[in-house]
This record gives sequence, C-alpha cells and structure tokens, in this order.
Amino acid sequence: MIRENVKKILSELPDGVELVAVIKGRPVEQVLEVIDGGVSIIGVNYLKDVNKLYQVIGNRVKWHYIGIARFEKHDLLRRKYLEVFDMIETVDSAELAEDFDKKCSQIGKVMPVLIEVNIAREPQKSGVIPENVESLIREVSGLKNIKVMGLMTMGPLVEDSESLRPYFRETKRLFDHIKSMEIPNVEMRYLSMGMSDSYRIAIEEGANIVRIGTKLFEE
Repeated sequence: MIRENVKKILSELPDGVELVAVIKGRPVEQVLEVIDGGVSIIGVNYLKDVNKLYQVIGNRVKWHYIGIARFEKHDLLRRKYLEVFDMIETVDSAELAEDFDKKCSQIGKVMPVLIEVNIAREPQKSGVIPENVESLIREVSGLKNIKVMGLMTMGPLVEDSESLRPYFRETKRLFDHIKSMEIPNVEMRYLSMGMSDSYRIAIEEGANIVRIGTKLFEE
C-alpha cells in the first residue's frame, strides 16, 4: 500500500515540485517501501532516525534535515551528520548559520540551507518572523560554506487546511521579493511548504518542495 500511496502522490505533483518523505520514527521496512515507490528525498526530524536508517539506505536518496535545528544543534554539527545531509531546511538565526558554516568548512563542504520562516509569527515556534528574513539572509550571505537556497515554512495548526492559504501566499511573496534582490551567493530556488493535509494548497501558492509523511504511510 505504501508504494501505491507514493506513486499516486508523485503522479499528482506538477513538474518541478519535489516530494520530501517525512519518516518520523518509521521502521526501516516502511522507509524502504517509500523509496521503492519512487521517493528520492528523505526528510529527517530526529537524528536518531539517521542512526537507524543510513547504514541500510546510504546514498540511495538525498537527506534533508527538517527538525528543529537549534534543539539538536550539538549533535547535528558533528561530522557524521553533516556528511549525510544534502540540505538543512530549518536555519533560523545567524548564529546557527555561522555554526554550520564553521563546521562545514572543516570537512570541505558547502551546505545548502533554507531559511525557516515563522510566517504566522507564533511565539512558541521556531523560524524567523517575516520582516527579519531579508536582513538575516543578507547577514549570512557572505558565509563560504553554506548557501542559502530558499525558504521553508510550517504555517499554523488549523482545522481547515484552506485557512493556510494566506500564510503560504505571504511566504511566496517574501520568496519572490528576496529573489528579486539578487543578493550575492544566494540562490532562491526552493520554497518548501505544505504537508499531508495542505500540500495541494501549498503547490497552488507556489511551493516546489512539499513535505509529506502521514499520507504516504496510511493503509
């Protein structure tokens, strides 16, 4: 069933939209099934999942970190994890960006990152409030061992997914504004937003990465 779920969702996605499979705590067998179904990017919320999965899966897929980076920063900055990840989607401070830059320089890697936007300005959530995003990107754009590649947002928890549309729309406006600035060493290529219950709306509003978990694994 998992393979079929993946194939159905992939068939729905417009050209240029990438699927990140969110594998939060899933057993190895299920993750292998999503890969067999055609998934090419795995989204990791917790580093313990890397410990369990990487030795089995390795570089068959790309690995995106989508968890709260500042909570797992101490471990995330270790060489063994930096070498696994192809993108960090949740950078939300200059301090965090500088930490990644310093550690990546030690292993000769330029890490693609997305800036996480707290689009609903929720005090309990991570992410940069919209009015500070451009200044943060300008501040970190000179770092040599990370490369800002776009924005990521979660949106607030709502009962009706349609209520997320204005938040996605605002994030896309912010994305387009920063792209138009043509900031050196910044390549605004990716807009990551939308999950199992909201990915269709997110795509309509301009997302080109969607992060889906539950819908892939449901029976």
